[in-house]
Amino acid sequence: MQLSLLQGGLPGARWIDRENLHITLRFIGDVEMSMARELSYALERVKTEPFSLHLENVDAFGGSKPHSLFAGISRSEPLFELQAEHERICQQIGMNASGRKYKPHVTLARIRGAKTPDIAKYLSGRGGFQSIDFDVTRFVLFSSRNSIGGGPYVIEESYDLIEKETAHAY
Repeated sequence: MQLSLLQGGLPGARWIDRENLHITLRFIGDVEMSMARELSYALERVKTEPFSLHLENVDAFGGSKPHSLFAGISRSEPLFELQAEHERICQQIGMNASGRKYKPHVTLARIRGAKTPDIAKYLSGRGGFQSIDFDVTRFVLFSSRNSIGGGPYVIEESYDLIEKETAHAY
């Protein structure tokens, strides 16, 4: 809900629908169905405890030619560990390494045709954004349908993060 309140007020922005807002752990791209099934099964082995995240700041990717707006994520070791586990799994099943440094974020909009002064004004009014902390209790495997600018996404599988069992002393 907090992110959807940031959307609007920038001519030329195509806002991501609320139900399609997400944090990407690993972009897979187009793969054969057999590879997708293998990935789905491999992700079942991920054992990570739930953790909290905090969104901060609104910024743009693309330098002098911005192409998207995003909300950043405060540094989170559990998130980076989860992302690294996804990367390891992808490589173990035969996918190429991602090749990009991981920068966790939530894309808010794709920008095409927006004027630089308008983007600067938008960012200056929202750059100090801070969310309340929220709990991450699962991750999902998305597929996307052909469209312009991201989404619609379909959840193919959902994987709950599981509390570690506490040891009992007898």
